[in-house]
Amino acid sequence: MFDILFYVLIGVTVIQLLYYVIVFGKFSFAKVQKSNPKRIPISVIVCAKNEGEQVQKFVPLLVEQNYPDFEIVLIDDSSSDNTLDLFEEFEKQYSNIKLVKVQNNEAFWGNKKFALTLGIKAAKNDYLLFTDADCYPTSKEWIKEMSSNFTLKKTIVLGYGAYEKIPGSFLNKLIRFETLLTATQYFGWAKIGKPYMGVGRNLAYKRDEFFRVNGFIDHMKLRSGDDDLFVNQASNGENTTVCFSKESFTYSMPKTSFKEWFDQKRRHVSTATYYKSFDRFQLALFFFSQLSFLILAIILLAFQHQWMIVLPIVLFRYLFTWTSLGYAANKLNEKDVIYWFPIMEITLIFTHLNVFFTNIFSKPVHWK
Repeated sequence: MFDILFYVLIGVTVIQLLYYVIVFGKFSFAKVQKSNPKRIPISVIVCAKNEGEQVQKFVPLLVEQNYPDFEIVLIDDSSSDNTLDLFEEFEKQYSNIKLVKVQNNEAFWGNKKFALTLGIKAAKNDYLLFTDADCYPTSKEWIKEMSSNFTLKKTIVLGYGAYEKIPGSFLNKLIRFETLLTATQYFGWAKIGKPYMGVGRNLAYKRDEFFRVNGFIDHMKLRSGDDDLFVNQASNGENTTVCFSKESFTYSMPKTSFKEWFDQKRRHVSTATYYKSFDRFQLALFFFSQLSFLILAIILLAFQHQWMIVLPIVLFRYLFTWTSLGYAANKLNEKDVIYWFPIMEITLIFTHLNVFFTNIFSKPVHWK
């Protein structure tokens, strides 16, 4: 019995090695990008629903971008607060702002994808750059950095959407660790030609890609997935690239209570069930290998079975995973969470397990 567990441990360690070194390593150990600025006209698209406090702070930061030709399309998705009033003031104040007002539609009530579709159609430029209403760019070069990755073939650009740091908060470190791990995954897979997701906090694509897959029509009834499901459907190794220069990041305020973050994770996990078969498989295999490694290592060490071999395997596994994520964290300005890596990983594994079983018995709530 213990011999079988021992060989299974070796197997899942090999799987982890393949992920962290071969797949994720494509991003972790990649050279720092050198931007090649272009002068492509860009439409920045921001969809908001009851985000008055956030848009008042962050829309002016978008206007200040150092880029020669861009417009900002502000979409009010039937807000009940002062979001629309603020958007109307911004439209009067800035000549490059266009306002799209979305009224409640019986067929698409409360569906962000419907609102985004109207905004995409209203944009005057073919190249679109998306962020959320509660996000802000880390520099005035955000548009320049993201748009510099467009080429004749590369028409989808995956960016990094970071979260602000809250000193002394374990939850904040956990959220940022998960964001780091997720970005390392989707950047790594994109760089080996198998892109599977992106985040709406920082995502760019040519409008032709949107219409090529008929927009969000295949998953319109699902409230979430305007970013990752679209990328999962439209992206491939030929048309997709990544942008991870530090001037291209966006930031937003993370959840401050575990329940809010847990509910957010439930939405994300439920959306992932609609990914392509291979993407669901590779995500499930990665999680299974993480969980299996942890459980098997504890069992074998507790019973001291082949412990002189098991212990070096455990240490070796943590060495290469820590190294791979460490390089990624350096690229994404998340070095402080790496010091907590073993604790963060274990906490995240059991959080995802909890999310999985919770979603079996109840459906998560989506767009506001």
